[in-house]
Amino acid sequence: MTTSGRAVVYGGSGFLGSHVADALGDAGYRVRIFDRVDSPYRREGQEMMVGDILDREAVARAAAGCDYVYNFAGIADIDEAKDRPLDTANANIVGNLHALEAARAAGAKRFVFASTVYVYSESGSFYRASKQAAERFVEAYYERYGLPFSVLRYGSLYGRRADRRNGIYRLLKQALEQRAIAYQGSAEAMREYIHVRDAARLSVRILADEYANRHLILTGQERMPVKNLMRMISEMIPGGVEMSFGGKQDEGHYVMTPYAFHPKVGHKLVANDYVDLGQGLLDCLAELHERGASGAHAEDDWLVSDRPSKV
Repeated sequence: MTTSGRAVVYGGSGFLGSHVADALGDAGYRVRIFDRVDSPYRREGQEMMVGDILDREAVARAAAGCDYVYNFAGIADIDEAKDRPLDTANANIVGNLHALEAARAAGAKRFVFASTVYVYSESGSFYRASKQAAERFVEAYYERYGLPFSVLRYGSLYGRRADRRNGIYRLLKQALEQRAIAYQGSAEAMREYIHVRDAARLSVRILADEYANRHLILTGQERMPVKNLMRMISEMIPGGVEMSFGGKQDEGHYVMTPYAFHPKVGHKLVANDYVDLGQGLLDCLAELHERGASGAHAEDDWLVSDRPSKV
């Protein structure tokens, strides 16, 4: 895989996008970030462009001169999306079309789209529908214009830089502040957790020629019931925490598996060297302590970046 060239990361100020921007830099790529706010994680040498994914001209300017175009911008919170169909369609479908058109005009070597395992599901409401539609546009741009692509379907992400929209972040924050964790869904709900740094490294690895024009699943190797995750968190907190479950199907979220609907087959990509879940959770707890007991930090605007990170 070449380690030269320039990449633009739409939605690069947020949770996953900022880690991908760092991973690109670590691999030798010149990085341009495009987002609605200046990235609080921006490294020296990373170029910042402030703009909106719905501003077609600004999006085009950001892709100019770029070899690789990553789109992480849009609404990624299922609970927000289920009550905002128009906003979700604009951000996740029209915004992605702006990024696709910008990549085509720039003659990009690869367009990388941040999708979700919810594309396989009948859960996920408008969020899932928007990602399914966006994937089809990515495929159609390849068929019509020959724009190479990689579709990355992320599972449950966790790690530093998360906020209230991230499921594990919310559980850890509850445990520290309230010494109790309440999960409204089923105790038996299964998730496959992947540390955001592992996901970011894999998101750069896919620029190798062998991953062109493929759909890849990035869910990691940490599959377990949510109740077991909560027990792990409880054991990490001195004195433990109380745990409770609502026992109901969390509207819009799957319980045992996202697989029901069948779009293009995706192949799971995993790393041989990855962050252990226990160590990753401890690092998240350390970050919350660094922020202060309240975990207070600037919450991003709803259209800053894509965070496919639900528990």
